Amino acid sequence: MIPFPPRAAGAPLALPAGELHLWAAPLDPPAERIEELRALLAPDERARVERFRFEVHRRRFAVGRGVLRALLGAYLDVPPERLAFTYGERGKPDLAPGSAAAGPLHFNLSHSHELALLAVTREREVGADVEQLRPLDDLEKIAERFFSAAEHAQLMALPEAERVAAFFRCWTRKEAYLKALGVGLAAPLDAFVVTLGPQEPARMLTLEGDAERAARWALAHLEPAPRYFGAVAVEAAGLAVRAWTLAF
Repeated sequence: MIPFPPRAAGAPLALPAGELHLWAAPLDPPAERIEELRALLAPDERARVERFRFEVHRRRFAVGRGVLRALLGAYLDVPPERLAFTYGERGKPDLAPGSAAAGPLHFNLSHSHELALLAVTREREVGADVEQLRPLDDLEKIAERFFSAAEHAQLMALPEAERVAAFFRCWTRKEAYLKALGVGLAAPLDAFVVTLGPQEPARMLTLEGDAERAARWALAHLEPAPRYFGAVAVEAAGLAVRAWTLAF
């Protein structure tokens, strides 16, 4: 299991080639930190904050985007508020030309409930997903609809007490891969098969029926906080993974 020791973000942060960095960040920091992070946002991000109906959702988005800016700014040695983003067809953010003067930087941000997960690398496009573990009344129906036949069968063969954890292992691995591609749930989740059993390493088994194509993808299972599962996906082998929990 990849540990997530606490660490404050420095300026700048070193990201050597060959490393993949992961940051877990609580989305409910002290009030003064919330305001500091809100102040980093661009006008379009502040407008987006205001479109949320409930304050809890405004806070989570503002803190998550502020953390993203603070950490990327530390890696690039650029003031966080000066960073600019572009967005892919499915909304995946990327640094705008001119923001990454320190060299290529790939990242992906995910959040669930009160936790955000950021993955950063210089090597390849990367995808990350985090989910709060919680009971799902329609777990079997969701798995039957979105998982491959093999994944659904393996999930339902597990003891009932183990199914929620197995479901989220499978779901986060699939989401991380699709987010690395920048397509999200627009692509079929049953076109590839991942491991989900409690004793199985995180791995893609087949990609559109091809085991060799699947083997080009590296997956890692994460438990960045109690009652949260996550996953990271990158099309590269041998990256050294380092992880921290952001200490506010």
